Amino acid sequence: MEFNVKKLASDAGVFFSRAMQFTEEKLGQAEKTELDAHFENLLARADCTKNWTEKILRQTEVLLQPNPSARVEEFLYEKLDRKVPSRVTNGELLAQYMTEAANDFGPGTPYGKTLIKVGETQRRLGAAEREFIRSASISFLTPLRNFLEGDWRTISKERRILQNRRLDLDACKARLKKAKAAEAKAALWNDEVEKAEHELRLTQTEFDRQAEVTRLLLEGISSTHVNHLRCLHEFVESQTNYYAQCYQFMLDLQKQLGSSKGEIFSGTFVGNAESASPSAAASPPVAAATLPAVPTIPVVPTIVGVPNTVAEGVLNPNEVKPPASGTRRARVLYDYEAADSTELALLADEMITVYSLPGMDPDWLIGERGNQKGKVPVTYLELLS
Repeated sequence: MEFNVKKLASDAGVFFSRAMQFTEEKLGQAEKTELDAHFENLLARADCTKNWTEKILRQTEVLLQPNPSARVEEFLYEKLDRKVPSRVTNGELLAQYMTEAANDFGPGTPYGKTLIKVGETQRRLGAAEREFIRSASISFLTPLRNFLEGDWRTISKERRILQNRRLDLDACKARLKKAKAAEAKAALWNDEVEKAEHELRLTQTEFDRQAEVTRLLLEGISSTHVNHLRCLHEFVESQTNYYAQCYQFMLDLQKQLGSSKGEIFSGTFVGNAESASPSAAASPPVAAATLPAVPTIPVVPTIVGVPNTVAEGVLNPNEVKPPASGTRRARVLYDYEAADSTELALLADEMITVYSLPGMDPDWLIGERGNQKGKVPVTYLELLS
């Protein structure tokens, strides 16, 4: 009991001495031991690393999980050392709604079929997003978080100890200075001087030892940068793979919708037109919405000015001649690889001339680029006025 009381009294005395020294330094009434320039640079670099790591970590968390409530929930689970429950991504939820709607509308209807196709792509996008979040969390977020909660806490603790050692050292210097002044005034040897010198030697040793420990930790920030650089490369690789997957999924979906679009619209609108008026079936149902009107030509075994191969759905590019009017310029949106010799391969952002012919599928146009000619899909083009 007596030992505890003495220890508490000693701790209180040390705390009071440090507080007095710190206050007098702030008021300019006491001298302060300054660290060397290299040490100060290490401290500044460490603080800079900590501040930017925190900002990058928080913003990456926002990028991966924009919902703040979900982020708070994940934080609580992490602090409780419990597994975060699996959460459905927005893409997967949209896929679920589309599939249910398709079943309700009829999976065999044009709208139902398209909902199923789009829903399946959304499901694949959601799964890719889930994998990207998992990968980025492991390879990027976790190392940053480990630095802040591990290495940085150790550095901060040792810096606080160093600060206390410095305050003790400067307080001993001040006491020795006062003892020497009193000794000179009394003109005799003062035991206080010897005691103050002994305390100064001890505090100087402790300060030097703690300064070396802190210096080694601060110099380790360089290896931290190397580790974070490697993690950054892994994060970029994960993000690249994710966006490449998304791009490929959407290209596949676009091709599926492009191939079924003509069938859907011809089955829905052209079929209705045939039942209403036999003569209406001869006019192209969609071409008028995308290109200048082409004069309606009755459907006969041979179409004037147009080879039979076009009317039959088989195109011989050498036999096709552009109409006198109705051609337009178009910009290619995506690369397209020709499936056969009747189609024209496309490169993104190039300009071509396009036109429609009677009897053609409304989802296709004739494209010309120099001496090259062939069918091109409308969905890959931006028609210009």
